[in-house]
Amino acid sequence: MGIQCVDCVRETSKATRQATTAVGGKVRRGKPVVTFTLIGICVVMFALQFAVPGWTRQFLFAPVVGDVEPWRFLTAAFLHSTGFIGHILFNMYALYITGQFLEPVLGRARFVAMCVLSAIGGSVSVLLLSSPMDRSWVTGVVGASGMVFGLFGAMIPVLRRLGGNAAQIIGLIVINAVIGFMVPQISWQGHLGGLVVGLALGYGFAHAPRGRQRLFGWLLPTGVAVVLVALVLAKYTAVGVI
Repeated sequence: MGIQCVDCVRETSKATRQATTAVGGKVRRGKPVVTFTLIGICVVMFALQFAVPGWTRQFLFAPVVGDVEPWRFLTAAFLHSTGFIGHILFNMYALYITGQFLEPVLGRARFVAMCVLSAIGGSVSVLLLSSPMDRSWVTGVVGASGMVFGLFGAMIPVLRRLGGNAAQIIGLIVINAVIGFMVPQISWQGHLGGLVVGLALGYGFAHAPRGRQRLFGWLLPTGVAVVLVALVLAKYTAVGVI
């Protein structure tokens, strides 16, 4: 058996290009830890909604408080309806299914960016489509649906880039969109915002030029984040809040 210099092995490992997927994600073995972590956070937050008085009210999103407590644009995504267990069950199942596919393909960093920005995009859409003149301005929203719809949206361009058939996921989006319009107390606005963000990021990640996928991996999320912040500032300025 030969003996290898530890420093030589380390330098060789650095020089060896890590395998990537067709859309630039780092190939990793094992379970989708980001997906499981997000599900875990949602479950813990759901338990705290029952255990801690005022927990939901403290972290939900409503346009009336978004300007002074901007973290709510994200934290609302980890809360769910305490009156309907199906809300968290559906979202966690959808997150599990989509995460099993997208996290390994996109890579952990881009998958995190996708989830976070889709969740925020859902809240931003709620803000943009609300008005201080009616109850929409003070109505609180919760749920990971914006994040889930973002992942649904991202799957369309990614599947097509990989040569897959996106018909089923498109059908699922349409069905859920119809339900969102027909069933009361469902924030179709949040679904729409998450979907748009997911489609944009998914398309950008899927079609980033070879050799520049890493650059696009941080440039695209940064650009989307800037756009979301600009939209929030524009809305609050337009209604005279800031």
